[in-house]
Amino acid sequence: MGIPDYLTCLLRNLYAGQEATVRTGHGTTDWFQIGKGVCQGCILSPCLFNLYAEYIMRNAGLEETQAGIKIAGRNINHLRYADDTTLMAESEEELKSLLMK
Repeated sequence: MGIPDYLTCLLRNLYAGQEATVRTGHGTTDWFQIGKGVCQGCILSPCLFNLYAEYIMRNAGLEETQAGIKIAGRNINHLRYADDTTLMAESEEELKSLLMK
């Protein structure tokens, strides 16, 4: 996707070795390693989500498929906003083929 190596390294270092504890009605848990995900409330979280979502959509090859609806001469088969994705097709069969990608 053209993300520079130094930026990938910076993000890995930002999230490497993170730990958390959970506060309950009975006190706090022991500390544990966070193995996946992004930090809740982190200003980078929406950007990282969008980068990953873009990667998924590009690798699905949706741009190359003929499924979708024509708008102003262009074939549109998906729309995204924040963490919502809508797939569009002319028929149920086309929609199923998009979902299978």
